[in-house]
Amino acid sequence: MNESSQNQGNAVISFAAVIIIVIGLQMAKDLLVPFLVAVFLALITVRPMLWMQKNRVPAVLAVLIIVSLIMLILAVLGTIVGASIAEFTAAMPSYQQRLDVLIDRVVNFLSARLAGDEAFESLGDVIDPGWAMGLVAGLLNSLKDVLTNIFLIIFTMIFILLEASTVETKIAAAFGRSTQSLKRPRVFLVNLGSYLGIKTIVSMVTGLAAGLLTWALGVDFPLLWAMLAFLLNYIPTIGSIIAAVPAVLIALVQLGVGEATATAIGFVAINMVFGNIIEPRMMGHGVGISPLIVFIGLFFWGWVFGPVGMLLSVPLTMTLKLALESDKRTRWVAILIGSERDADYALRRRRSRRLNESGGG
Repeated sequence: MNESSQNQGNAVISFAAVIIIVIGLQMAKDLLVPFLVAVFLALITVRPMLWMQKNRVPAVLAVLIIVSLIMLILAVLGTIVGASIAEFTAAMPSYQQRLDVLIDRVVNFLSARLAGDEAFESLGDVIDPGWAMGLVAGLLNSLKDVLTNIFLIIFTMIFILLEASTVETKIAAAFGRSTQSLKRPRVFLVNLGSYLGIKTIVSMVTGLAAGLLTWALGVDFPLLWAMLAFLLNYIPTIGSIIAAVPAVLIALVQLGVGEATATAIGFVAINMVFGNIIEPRMMGHGVGISPLIVFIGLFFWGWVFGPVGMLLSVPLTMTLKLALESDKRTRWVAILIGSERDADYALRRRRSRRLNESGGG
């Protein structure tokens, strides 16, 4: 009885500790978000940097080359896309008004056809067709706010890259761990870096295709839709839908039903080709997380860190899974949030261990 009460007390304390940590992360998000962005950029670029070091490029020079390229890309994109964001934000009330008029016409038409059905009349008060555009504006403005800390992000990224080649030796010297004991974290970081690198390449091509599609159809702000498709492609499943909705709505109020339909079909085709065919073949494996947990993690990390948390929800969840796997007391949680393949592997290990124990007895 005492042991049971102690276990319950430990569970309550652990739950309270988790709540405190989550609230602390949310309160410190203004400081943590730039650091997360720096880690994200470092994970994408660490492999090219290590490749340059293997080819006898000094570490400092390799880091300077990578950072200079990133700063150049961010400067160009910031200049071009920043103007589109400002124009879109200024024009959004006009588009919102047109959408309201359009939805009122549709509701009135359906209500008249159904002899004044009150359900359709009340539906017009519930539907907000501009929610997606408001979400887009909020996301882009939040990212713009994050990039105001660009110097903090870049300097943090520089120090992370400079430490990347020596961190394993330092950990082994500090904690007395062998190289073999660090194998699991090393494999995780390699897989995470590969995932982010491939995801970035696919997202860039997806954004380019979305920009060309909207430009060819004559939709306003094609650069904005390209950037949005690139960013939201990091969000599994729902990201591509969110990226398509505002572009389709703009095409609807600006050009008409035909162009809006063509825009929707184009976005579906782009995401089918790159998201369901090319990306899985390049990845070769999944992210090791249950699809349900990926979906829940999207909203959880978005609540904790804002829009940046949504974009980085999969890497953050993968990191949490690794942390849970490292402790025997929380390994069962890692299995629950993991993929079916991970569960099968854990089950086979357990059966093998039982067979060895019974054979030994």
